[in-house]
Amino acid sequence: MKFVDEATITVQAGNGGNGALSFRREKFVPKGGPDGGDGGRGGDVVLVANSGLNTLADFRYTRKFKAGTGQPGAGRNCSGAAGKDCIVRVPVGTLVYSEETGELLADLREDAQTFKIAAGGRGGVGNARFKSSVNQTPRRTIPGGEGDRRVVRMEMQVLADVGLLGLPNAGKSTFLAQVSSATPKIADYPFTTLHPQLGVVDVGLGASFVVADIPGLIEGAADGAGLGIQFLKHLQRTRLLLHIVDISDLAQLPPEAAIQSVVGELRAFDVELASRPRWLVFNKADTLPADQAQLICEQSLRTLAWNAPWFLISGVSGQGCKALCQKIWVTLGEDDDALD
Repeated sequence: MKFVDEATITVQAGNGGNGALSFRREKFVPKGGPDGGDGGRGGDVVLVANSGLNTLADFRYTRKFKAGTGQPGAGRNCSGAAGKDCIVRVPVGTLVYSEETGELLADLREDAQTFKIAAGGRGGVGNARFKSSVNQTPRRTIPGGEGDRRVVRMEMQVLADVGLLGLPNAGKSTFLAQVSSATPKIADYPFTTLHPQLGVVDVGLGASFVVADIPGLIEGAADGAGLGIQFLKHLQRTRLLLHIVDISDLAQLPPEAAIQSVVGELRAFDVELASRPRWLVFNKADTLPADQAQLICEQSLRTLAWNAPWFLISGVSGQGCKALCQKIWVTLGEDDDALD
């Protein structure tokens, strides 16, 4: 299914039922008095995070959700039934914003987490409630309240431990396929990845972590070029960034320029994201002699004055991938300060 990471929907909670105006009228029961019951409350609209969903695609076709209306009260002090709640299932990792104010209303990051997005109207009050010693035949009732109506914008951000970033055709999807069971589309042309992909990396003995691969970034991505903003948002959930760099002769830019281009987009999009722990991963080592690949890496590191971890790998042959994954697992298992 095509990945859809944003959707705007309208939610309408149910109105409350009206209170009843009724008097008891039975044979042999003089002065029966008021017996109008209360109305039922309106149903709520509730968002529920579901780990079985991985897309907001369904909301492209269904954009309006309405809860049930409360039933009105009746005679004999009968209360109306409450309206049925409307349950809206969304993927884990969904952010919910008010379309009017832009305020973040909910961050649904755990399975089965719920959030009442629209409250149902209160039930009305029947005339039986207004009976008193000085008012034996009250004709007053209170109608049911209106349910909340909201227009909300939902964004889905993938939940992963590690995020892959780099220019198009840097080999991110190849690396993901090498280290996990994910099957992203791989081809010898740019932009084969058109939506985020997740893969679980198993490092043995029940130890694993999740890697998110986003489409390649191009110049102007932070301003929306190539849907860059939507894709960069997915990296905000990750703890560690792997910056994949193509060092082959067919690379569109020299390694230093490619690195600086991506870093520039990160800084333009979010300074905090740009300062997040980021490791350099020089890819496609299998396309060059070993000494030449090593020399290219060392020259790039000197030019950039790089002092964070770096690796030389081949996503195709698997060279260096196992050691990289083991290092990631050890680092993720340590305190968060170890990532700095």
